[in-house]
Parts: sequence; C-alpha cells; structure tokens
Amino acid sequence: MPATARRAAEIAFVRAATEEPLPPPLTQSGAIGWIRENLFSTPLNIALTLVSIALIVWVMPPLIQYMFINAVWTGADRDACLVSIEHPVVGACWAFVRERFAYFIYGFYPISERWRVDAFLAMLVVGIVWLAWLRAPRRDIGAAYFFVVMPAVSYILLSGWPLIGLSKVETSFWGGLLVTVVVAAVGIVVSLPIGILLALGRRSQMPAVRLFSVIVIEFVRGVPLITVLFMASVMLPLFVPDTWSPDKLLRALVGVALFTSAYMAEVVRAGLQAIPKGQYEGAMAVGLGYWQMMRLIVLPQALRVTIPNIVNSYISLFKDTTLVFIVGIFDFLRTIEAARIDPKWATPTTSTTGYAFAAVFYFICCYLMSRYARNMEARLATGHKR
Repeated sequence: MPATARRAAEIAFVRAATEEPLPPPLTQSGAIGWIRENLFSTPLNIALTLVSIALIVWVMPPLIQYMFINAVWTGADRDACLVSIEHPVVGACWAFVRERFAYFIYGFYPISERWRVDAFLAMLVVGIVWLAWLRAPRRDIGAAYFFVVMPAVSYILLSGWPLIGLSKVETSFWGGLLVTVVVAAVGIVVSLPIGILLALGRRSQMPAVRLFSVIVIEFVRGVPLITVLFMASVMLPLFVPDTWSPDKLLRALVGVALFTSAYMAEVVRAGLQAIPKGQYEGAMAVGLGYWQMMRLIVLPQALRVTIPNIVNSYISLFKDTTLVFIVGIFDFLRTIEAARIDPKWATPTTSTTGYAFAAVFYFICCYLMSRYARNMEARLATGHKR
C-alpha cells in the first residue's frame, strides 16, 4: 500500500455516536432573544420601547416614593399623616385605610353579626374556585351549589332568619365590599341566562316574541345605567302593593341585572350569527328539536366564540357597581368617599390614598377575570394568533 493511502487510512474514521446539537445563539434565545423579537424587532418597536421606558422612569419613582417609601403605615388619627419635623415629606396615609378597613368591607353591618358576611364571602370563594378549576371533582355538583344552594343560604345568612336564631339585618345596614360583591354577583349570574333568552327571542320567527325582545333590548340600551337605576328605584314600587314594595338594594339589583342583560343579549346574538347555517341544518337533520339544537349544538359554539365579549361585559358591570351609590346605597367606593371626609382623618393625602386603595382593588379583580377568560379562551382554541 502506498504511503499516502496508508496515512489516509490511519486518519479516516466513522463517527460512532451522533453529534450533540449546538445550542441556539444567545442573541436568538432566552431573555435576549425575547427582547430582540418583541421590543427591538423594528424601528417602530424600538421607538415605542424607548418611549415606554422613558414614561416608566418618569412615573414610577415618584409613585413608589408616594405609595411606599414616604407612606405612613401606622397611626391613630390625622396627626400621623400630617407634615411634621419628624416627617417633612408625607406620602400615602395607609394608617387611614388600616383603621377604616372593616368599614370598607362591612359598611354598617352589625359588628356582632359580621361573621355572617365572612361566611358568605367564603362560600362565594369556594363556589368560584369549584367552577373555575377545570380539574375540580364533580363540577356538576359545583354548578348546583353555586347557582342554587349558595344564593339561598347567602340570603338567609345576610338577611337573617329569626326561626333559626339569625337576627334580621335590613339591607340599609349593608355596605362596602359586601354590597359591591352582591350587586356584581347577582348581575353576572342573572344577566347571562336572561341575555340568552332575549337574544333567542330577537332571532325568533314569532313576531310577538321578537317585538318584545327588540323593545326591551333597544329601550334598555338606549338609556344610561343611572337612568335605569332611578327608574328601578322610583317606578318599580308602583307596580306592586305597598306591603310588597322592594327595598332599595333589591331595586338596584333589578336595574343592574336588566341593564346588563340587554347588552349581554347583543353579545350572545353576535355569537349566534357567527355560527354557520350548516350547524343548524345538521342539528335539524338528525331530528333535534329547537331547544335541543340550541342547548347541545348552537349555544356552546356561540358562547365559546363570544367569551372575550362576555368577560368584557362582566368587567364593565363590576366597575359600574359604583353607580348604585347614586340611589343611596353604600357600595365599596361610597364607603371610601364617606370615610375620607371624616375630620379625624382630614389630611391632604387621605383622599388620594382612599382612591388608590379602590383603584388597586378594582384592578386586581378585573385583571383576574381577564386572565381567567384568556386562559379559557386558549383552552377552547378560540384565540387566533396573527
């Protein structure tokens, strides 16, 4: 064998194992890759990112200074939140929120009976978690608990029933977070089924049903919520005997539920119109009746399509509960309004602190609803990335 061939045979080889793949470049993976792709991918993105960073740098340091660093966390009265030699710069007066926290939650509910409000809130949390947790056991029982058992037990708990030892508590003593949660929960639970019925009625082939649905939807949507609340507070007692006249909270609940149902009807109708005609024809071809077709075929698809709009209506309803104070009901924001003008806590920062506390509360609740809806939308594959 020639020397050249022998030398080539000595250095030639066949790899016995597959070569490990090389890691992606650092500029295209990890945090750096995400930043390049999402924040600095185009000149417009670069400009928007720089503007956003400048805005954050301009807003966040003073906000952090006011809300946390210079904030007053303890104190018995307004003196703790006033400028003094010891505190030349005073930020948020969290001592005010801490001292009035129970009032923000319970309103004027009797102190000795506030455990009933705690029990109601605990039952509500259990029901929400039971239904929202997709892997929870026996969610059918959870639905029965949330829509049947919990409302009845909650009404007995909050209003009282002397026969079982629970003293009567008039709704005029309810207030704060309790009222906000009750109004929002009733509006959310009641508006969807009524909205579905109104949407189906508006698409009905029966002229009387369609006309009634159109009148209700257009009339309620054509006036502000404040007007609906005033009408419910003033006109609703005119349709029942004086002995059956509902109290102010029940009137507000009827007004809020009716107002939200009208908007929910249009949301559901949009989902119904998005369903292809073949779905209706296929359901009728296999012998399904109208209500079976709607319950098993059409409505599940329509509601899945309109999840973002439904949640948007719920978020709007949750924030609109603050309007019930116009008809004399002390909701969460109204209790803050009443507490901030108390001479005991009259300081330049009391009002700002109270409103900041309310803003944080509403933001957290709305954000949680939005995130859950987003996760459900992704699970049901109704979101389409572009």
